Amino acid sequence: MVIKQGDKIKVEYTGTLEDGKVFDSSKGKAPLEFEVGAGKIIPGFDKAVVGMKKGEEKEITIKPENAYGQPRKELKKDFPKSSMPKGQEPKEGMGLVLNSPQGKIPARIVKVSDDKVTLDLNHPLAGKTLKFKIKVVDVESESESESK
Repeated sequence: MVIKQGDKIKVEYTGTLEDGKVFDSSKGKAPLEFEVGAGKIIPGFDKAVVGMKKGEEKEITIKPENAYGQPRKELKKDFPKSSMPKGQEPKEGMGLVLNSPQGKIPARIVKVSDDKVTLDLNHPLAGKTLKFKIKVVDVESESESESK
């Protein structure tokens, strides 16, 4: 059975940067489960599984525009140093997680001055080309689930 939009699938994967550094993997965890075409994962990954079959493996390369996009200047913002978490001196390169009404947002400190801290709110993988090794371990077709 060939994977199509609307199918619920499970994949094992390893994601690396162009230099081979692993940034994420399902190894030692449950496979990634998602509905194909539902927009819950990066577009390049979503498109790459269409046409695959259960048990099939493949390697894909995803350019930034089909992953986390290019870094955006407007997502670098200044905050008063006094608003930073207490008990830890802010340093360039340090990662933080901000709470917002939309959920948690990863941020990285890019500059520290006497009274303010500049945070980069871009996704840590923005601007990066991503490589994935993926293996489809289960497929539940939309038509199968309707007949249950």
